[in-house]
Amino acid sequence: MRADLIIKTRGQVVTCRSNGEPKKGVEMNDCGILSGGAVAVLGGKIAAVGDEKDIFDAFDAGEVIDAGDRVICPGFVDPHTHIVFAGNRLDEFELKLKGAEYLEILELGGGIISSVQQTRAASEDELYRQSRRRLDKMLAGGTTTAEVKTGYGLDTGTELKMLNVIGRLDRDHAVDLVPTFLAAHAVPPEFRGDPDAYVSLICEEMLPAAWNWYTASHFAGKETPFYCDVFCEKNAFDLEQTRRLLQRAAALGFALKAHVDEFTNLGGSRLGIEMNAASIDHLDAISDDEIRLLAASDTIGIVTPTVNFNFGSHEFAHARELIDTGCAVAISTDYNPGSAPCPSQPMAMAIACRYQKLLPAEALNAATINAAYSIGQGSSRGSIEGGKNADILILDTTDHRDIAYEFGGNMVATVVKDGTVAHEQKPFRV
Repeated sequence: MRADLIIKTRGQVVTCRSNGEPKKGVEMNDCGILSGGAVAVLGGKIAAVGDEKDIFDAFDAGEVIDAGDRVICPGFVDPHTHIVFAGNRLDEFELKLKGAEYLEILELGGGIISSVQQTRAASEDELYRQSRRRLDKMLAGGTTTAEVKTGYGLDTGTELKMLNVIGRLDRDHAVDLVPTFLAAHAVPPEFRGDPDAYVSLICEEMLPAAWNWYTASHFAGKETPFYCDVFCEKNAFDLEQTRRLLQRAAALGFALKAHVDEFTNLGGSRLGIEMNAASIDHLDAISDDEIRLLAASDTIGIVTPTVNFNFGSHEFAHARELIDTGCAVAISTDYNPGSAPCPSQPMAMAIACRYQKLLPAEALNAATINAAYSIGQGSSRGSIEGGKNADILILDTTDHRDIAYEFGGNMVATVVKDGTVAHEQKPFRV
């Protein structure tokens, strides 16, 4: 049989394969390592993975990439990002360094609202250009699939503008995107005295408009899920507002996510689990009872260690306890202009290992296969297995643990996306 591409290595083929579902507990420390081997690619999909001799006996290669003794692993999946925004928050960064708290800045009209003002003012084309540069950085760092949220518009027109940008990026860029509607990111200034009225606007106008956008989009055509998210937090949306928003979204057809327990526990984790959310994200203040509920559910817990690092905090979500209790855990950069200006999943993994005590294999599974499942992509991405999209990295190291061990650089030498080299720093062709 003719293969379009064969990638071979004398080193590790790290498959991150699973049994058709997210990894939990001790499974997260098994990232499916083959000692040497090859991956055959046909039509943008993985045709086979295994021993090099067996692969070359079964396939004639149209092209071969010889990785030498370097690591081959799946492309990273980033399941929680906010990369579509205009401008920056450099002034706020300095305020934080001087001691200002995030919620204090938000209460004073800064934080998310600052990005809202800049995003509202930007044209769609300018928003696209700025966001594409961020996506380029993510691709160079090995991310091949990412979730992207709205939430810097907070009015119908700007939220739809953000969705249009997400759609354009998905069509134009190598990184595959999964859209999430987050109009409930903050209460905009014009509704500051009446947040319930803003919740009504989201439920009655914005969510239906967003769903109509989705049904007419190419995302619906390729069956990419469309999520609705809510920031359930003090000075954002309380538990009952969150319930109302998620119930309305679910009735329209959205899949669900929730920002919960980032600073205070309002019961959002329990609500998200009860409503069968695909993921609940942040989890810094999740309770022990909610951890046990999460472990017994199909919901995935997404931790965002870059946020705590950026805040200079010594307190992190208890990801070690989540895994030990049997939860499926994923890692994200939470790439955004305020709390986590970080495009790098390897950096997020490095922080998670040091401050949340994940082992390197656990961090890698959390940033690939579990992350893929948390955004509805686990059947097609996140691991090197037959039939899945050929999203494959060649890393300039001989041991996968080096991804989390070394930090501050970029060991991604080659990014293969859907069977085609999408980014390359060091060619290894033969």
